[in-house]
Amino acid sequence: MIAEDKPMKMSLAGILAWIALPCATYAQAPTPAPATRAYVEAVAQSAFGNVTSQSFGGELGITVLPSVQVFIEAGQVNNVATAEIGAAAAKIGGYLSQAQSNVGYAVKQPVTFGVAGVKLNIPASGRVLPYVLAGGGVARVKQDVTFSVGGTDATGNLTPYGVVLGADLSGTFTKPMVVVGVGVMVPAGQRLVFDIQYRYGRIFADGQGIDVSRAGLGFGVRF
Repeated sequence: MIAEDKPMKMSLAGILAWIALPCATYAQAPTPAPATRAYVEAVAQSAFGNVTSQSFGGELGITVLPSVQVFIEAGQVNNVATAEIGAAAAKIGGYLSQAQSNVGYAVKQPVTFGVAGVKLNIPASGRVLPYVLAGGGVARVKQDVTFSVGGTDATGNLTPYGVVLGADLSGTFTKPMVVVGVGVMVPAGQRLVFDIQYRYGRIFADGQGIDVSRAGLGFGVRF
């Protein structure tokens, strides 16, 4: 009798173990995002404010505390032209049109910037990693305004028409800039990561500040 019960007990133990294995698997907590000492990424964004354009750049971050990183970001926004520079250019264009035919003008304010700051990673279940950040730096703004008369570029030779461009329509200036933002890091394998992000920046230009928002995607490597 004892010899006959032994196989039955072994089979019962095997069935219980088979049932318990998936239960234990489902009971496990979601796999947390792996710790990151540093990251580097390239970024492409849509930039919008008074006008809509594109922005490109790069970012480097280093972990200094379990949920805190310091970062450096540098990039370029193709155009942040304000209503003020547009109005000033329109005034000059209107003046030229009084005596000349086929007058045109184009307004653009490209920006090159660099900022540094702190990124706070927000604990979350799963492998995604939400974050918020804030930082400050400098922005170099170029006043890129052109005028044409009779279909020919006359920007560099407006004196014969009685026009001299002032600092509001020509040259460059460098001013402080602050940035705040949110985003979420999404792993794409062991080291690769996508960074879905939004940044709001303000350039403290004379007269009225320049606001620019950037939303886009970063692609980088964690190590």
